[in-house]
Amino acid sequence: MLKPKTLKLYGLRNIDELPQLKNLSEKTRFALKVVSNILPFRTNNYVVEELIDWDNIPNDPIYQLTFMQKDMIDEESFSLMADALKRNNQSEIQTVAKQLRNKLNPHPSGQLTANIPLLEGNPVSGVQHKYKETVLVFPSSGQTCHAYCTFCFRWAQFVGDDSLKFATDESLRFQEYLKKHKEVTDILFTGGDPMIMSAAKLEAYILPLLQPEFRHIKNIRIGTKSISYWPYKYLTDKDSDRTLSIFEKVINAGKHLTIISHLNHYAELSTTAAVLAVQKIRNTGAVIRAQSPILRHINDIPDVWSTLWQMQVKNGIIPYYMFVERETGAKKYFEMPIFRAYNIFTEAFKKVSGLSKTVRGPVMSANPGKVLIDGISEINNEKVFVLKFIQARNPDWINKPFYAKFDPKATWLLQLEPAFGKSKFFYEDELEEILEERKIDLLAG
Repeated sequence: MLKPKTLKLYGLRNIDELPQLKNLSEKTRFALKVVSNILPFRTNNYVVEELIDWDNIPNDPIYQLTFMQKDMIDEESFSLMADALKRNNQSEIQTVAKQLRNKLNPHPSGQLTANIPLLEGNPVSGVQHKYKETVLVFPSSGQTCHAYCTFCFRWAQFVGDDSLKFATDESLRFQEYLKKHKEVTDILFTGGDPMIMSAAKLEAYILPLLQPEFRHIKNIRIGTKSISYWPYKYLTDKDSDRTLSIFEKVINAGKHLTIISHLNHYAELSTTAAVLAVQKIRNTGAVIRAQSPILRHINDIPDVWSTLWQMQVKNGIIPYYMFVERETGAKKYFEMPIFRAYNIFTEAFKKVSGLSKTVRGPVMSANPGKVLIDGISEINNEKVFVLKFIQARNPDWINKPFYAKFDPKATWLLQLEPAFGKSKFFYEDELEEILEERKIDLLAG
């Protein structure tokens, strides 16, 4: 029987309490603190004790996933923060941090403008509605995590700046918005991590959606890292049984429940606790799907992906997405050329059976939608990327192939140019109209 474990969090204030860090050089520990004053740092005792191989530092993938590295920010930014820390002036540190964070594109892909819906002319706090059938909800109590991923594209949620944060207010206005939008079939609770919330708070968000007025909501999703960062949430925490009973209530109400698990490396499924947590969740009738970006220093080897997908299938998890690292935060540390991401995906895809081939990738979750890199080909003597939308602001764009010039250096959609002498991709004019209309609506609201 698995013994209970008490969660202990480590951030900047108590990082020196970690005995494992004492074996690192003073220079490395200082660099960790410098970067962690710009990008958010948090880990916990489970990650430190059970997931990281401390004999493989700094190359251990989970260490890279949770502990800040000097090269995650540029040299100028590092020097500015290092100097501020040496002077130990808290006001200066905060000013420098805010200045440097604004350089890191804290909200990519139009999250602060193009994705915010309106209710009676006013923005709905803590909600994003980018795709017709899917609404994202950011519970106010779920805007933190058991540990922070160093690559996270939502890092701005965790730095203590309310101007950069999404969260619903306690009035639950998002429910009123959903009642008026019958086209919405899917709700994704996201964050942060909704599974850091108590069972009581989770109930307040989920159980109302089981009532008749929300019959148009068919699917409820919860995005979480808890399976790999704190599996005890489902095993021995004081409200673990109540949490699992919420999942059962969703299933018994005739709705589909998917846990969107963020799994970046197969090491995260290597512990007894993680495997048991998966079993507990699946026993409720919920489905678990897994996704991750492809990341240098962590999972940029085909065998890592094929092993990860095979372990997911073995444990009843459905491989879902391989994403391309978004254009925010420490992107330059983790990113790689699109062609290389495609080649890694293809090599890994060759090594697995059809049960793992539910996965889609590499996918860029960009402003116009989710763009799949569907191939690299030569057409009319021109080498091109073959692209298509698998989700889009305008559903008519979906599954329509389009082509970009092959660029061995490009790491993101905005760096690509249309192929065959075209000046724009087919969706660009309409996208501009959509974004301008949303901007006008928000200003009016």
